[in-house]
Amino acid sequence: MTPEIVILAMIAAFLGLRLYSVLGRRAEHEEEPIQGRFEGRQGQPGAPRVQAPPRADQRGDERARAEQPRPRTVPLAPPAVERGLAEIAQVDRRFDPAAFVEGARGAYRMILEAFWRGDKAELRSLCDDDVYEGFAQAIDARAAAGETLDNRLVRIEEVAFASAGIENGFARITLRFRSDIAAVTRDAQGQVVAGSLDDAIEAVDVWTFGRAVNSADPDWLLEETDEG
Repeated sequence: MTPEIVILAMIAAFLGLRLYSVLGRRAEHEEEPIQGRFEGRQGQPGAPRVQAPPRADQRGDERARAEQPRPRTVPLAPPAVERGLAEIAQVDRRFDPAAFVEGARGAYRMILEAFWRGDKAELRSLCDDDVYEGFAQAIDARAAAGETLDNRLVRIEEVAFASAGIENGFARITLRFRSDIAAVTRDAQGQVVAGSLDDAIEAVDVWTFGRAVNSADPDWLLEETDEG
């Protein structure tokens, strides 16, 4: 065998080993499944594909969960009230009992606080004519006596449906509020003449809200007040 043939044989063998090395490693890698962007960390075949969560530390995740709004709930109601709520929802597609209760809780606080500080303008926007006139007369009488109210709504303990329905195209819903109120009346000199901010008393109010179901205005107005 001539030296030229030996050299060529050695070169061929060297190239063959290099080719096998490259192709063999590529084949081995092709047999391993590549983890997708939306697969779980295990990357097992047939595993469910889920979207990867955003990067955040554990404390950030806990804070985000805590800041999520709590689901709104609808208070339990007698069958007759449930039928009335369903009747309103059938006529007014925007009506949501849970959202209504949350809005009524806010209106209850706003109306009480507006009355206590004598804010007729805000009461005018939240009440119908009859209820507004009653509040306005009480505010005027209080002012004439030189008295002011220093009341605090401590908490709303409970909101419950009392009645609901539609009559002549007008929807009405009555709610029973049970709350704790700290009430103080002061004279013109600022001296306490009645009540105490240290002792909250339980108040039970039965309020009726109403609105025309075909009205473009989605707001409900307070149209009747009573004590429970």
